[in-house]
Amino acid sequence: SDQLVAQDDRKQREPASHNTTKIFHNYFLVFSYLVIFKIPLVPWQKYNVLFLNRFLLNADLKQHRLHLSAFQVTMDDFELSCKGLYRALTIREKYMRLAYQRYPRTVSQYLREIEGETFKPEDQLQPVFTPLPKEGQDPFDTKELPKNLGYVARMKDGVIYVYNDAAAADKHQPKDMPCPDYATFIDDMNFLIALIAQGPTKTYTHRRLKFLTSKFNVHEMLNEMEELKELKMNPHRDFYNCRKVDTHIHAAACMNQKHLLRFIKKSYRVDADRVVHKLQGREVTMRELFQSLNLHPYDLTVDSLDVHAGRQTFQRFDKFNAKYNPVGASELRDLYLKTENHIDGEYFATIIKEVASDLEDAKYQYAEPRLSIYGCNPNEWNKLSVFTSFIWCNLIQQWIYYTVVFVSSRNFVPHFGKMLENIFLPVFQATIDPQSNPELSIFLKHVTGFDSVDDESKHSGHMFSTKSPKPEEWDIVKNPSYTYYIYYMYANIAVLNQLRRQRGMNTFLFRPHCGEAGAVTHLLASFMTADNISHGLNLKKSPVLQYLYFLTQIPIAMSPLSNNSLFLEYAKNPLLEFQKKGLVVSLSTDDPMQFHYTKEPLMEEYAIAAQVFKLSTCDMCEISRNSVLQSGMSHEEKLHCLGQHYLKEGPEGNDIRKTNVAQIRMAYRYETLCYELNLIKEDTLVI
Repeated sequence: SDQLVAQDDRKQREPASHNTTKIFHNYFLVFSYLVIFKIPLVPWQKYNVLFLNRFLLNADLKQHRLHLSAFQVTMDDFELSCKGLYRALTIREKYMRLAYQRYPRTVSQYLREIEGETFKPEDQLQPVFTPLPKEGQDPFDTKELPKNLGYVARMKDGVIYVYNDAAAADKHQPKDMPCPDYATFIDDMNFLIALIAQGPTKTYTHRRLKFLTSKFNVHEMLNEMEELKELKMNPHRDFYNCRKVDTHIHAAACMNQKHLLRFIKKSYRVDADRVVHKLQGREVTMRELFQSLNLHPYDLTVDSLDVHAGRQTFQRFDKFNAKYNPVGASELRDLYLKTENHIDGEYFATIIKEVASDLEDAKYQYAEPRLSIYGCNPNEWNKLSVFTSFIWCNLIQQWIYYTVVFVSSRNFVPHFGKMLENIFLPVFQATIDPQSNPELSIFLKHVTGFDSVDDESKHSGHMFSTKSPKPEEWDIVKNPSYTYYIYYMYANIAVLNQLRRQRGMNTFLFRPHCGEAGAVTHLLASFMTADNISHGLNLKKSPVLQYLYFLTQIPIAMSPLSNNSLFLEYAKNPLLEFQKKGLVVSLSTDDPMQFHYTKEPLMEEYAIAAQVFKLSTCDMCEISRNSVLQSGMSHEEKLHCLGQHYLKEGPEGNDIRKTNVAQIRMAYRYETLCYELNLIKEDTLVI
């Protein structure tokens, strides 16, 4: 193959005693055309991925490749940056392992190599999700529930611990289900806060991120046609029949505005004289309810319904929340979009089932709708479990999100600890003794994780520290900080997952709304605790955090249309920037009722992104594949959607027949990640 080599070895004149501050200039440019490479028959532990030409492949691969090396930082700064980044990677690994959440195998292998240890595949943890029921099997069958363990669950300092019996609980002698205490969490958080503000590390990560963008642009110029050729040779599969998951969608807004309008009119025609609501303590029919609002459904239009977000909601989260009230009437929201009402959420369940029917028609689209819980009382779980039994669908995975609003001021709970107890204690009790609450136990089998949501731009004025009051002591009206919420959510999920893992039950992921607005410390807290996040816009404000999210391959569900109406204009959305750098991004809808027009809002999201950002077919299929990987679909479903080896990383884990993602693209992503990790490894080994 033809090669063009250009080198500049100009050496700077410096005293020999200052070798550690020497600045390196070494530019090495190589064009290699149609390079063919195969799997090296060498154990991973012996890899020294210096120029990234060694990785796992199943077959010969033809690829135009370019290697451009440019290094211009002082050795002292480089060592300081790598040492800090290494510790940050180990911090996230620690928290992911405790909660049985995902951590990339490749990163773990590099960390073990740095530490001089041998990586053991059995140490790699994966969450456990409930597989789909077999044909003819009842997903809500309660006949084979596990027996009662007789354990006692009790909250102490905001975290629920599990004890053998009441006597052990009185002495606070919990079972071996560890979670990081808040002092350890704060120490780790303070280190990361110092790291993201550290000048040399900011400079280093900023340059690496710029390099990643430039490298992908060159990769596209050299390989775009080769990638397209791969896709054209792939039979049957294209973007339309690649599986894609809407990993961030709220159930209360899962329909579009026209769908909601049609349903309101249809329900009025059928149930006008049905008692559906209580108005000032008096039961009223639907006809009487609309009359009290001076409305008639026949006259309603999508404009008068007024549930769509627009320019008036930009930077106004309060106005956006008001859009959940059709025609501005909270009574209609209670009737149509709530699970707790006079008809036990029947209309809401019917709407969700109609959305599920649309997904079944589309065949290759899935959704993970969020159902809300507020922590006002422990009975919320029981009501929710009864409600969800009416909306079962193979293409829908249930998610629970809690609204990040402390409700002490409304006299619902006496303190913040009680809210946490209402959210988690029923789940612990149903895990310990499933037969005591069979409906909730079965419902939890189909829940894949926890989310949190509210306006991140609100500043709480509270900084989480060792001096912060314990949850049982937080009885003031003021809302705790985002980090305070995140820690106590994570700590309880970590203990809960360890208990459920011991019982052979499914575990839960923690996937909060994060980085849409507010401080970058939100993203820092999620880096420590979350399996993946929704939004992540503010990563562009912190090069260190953005680089860490890339290194650890934290999935990010982005919703550009939602952001366009609330916080960031579409053209300024960092989706394309993140995708080029190699962050694991997927597309999601957030709230179709407010932001979309068609009955396929996820395809609408992809279509607009493809036009605005000029995404290629390979780009879109890669984003689709990311959405399936980060979803709560069971292992069996992912085998069907992604191929038999999807758990392996790099091109070896990609089945182009299932994903329609070119092997050239997967090889590029894997080499690039290995190269960046290798920089940290090579320097950290010397330290």
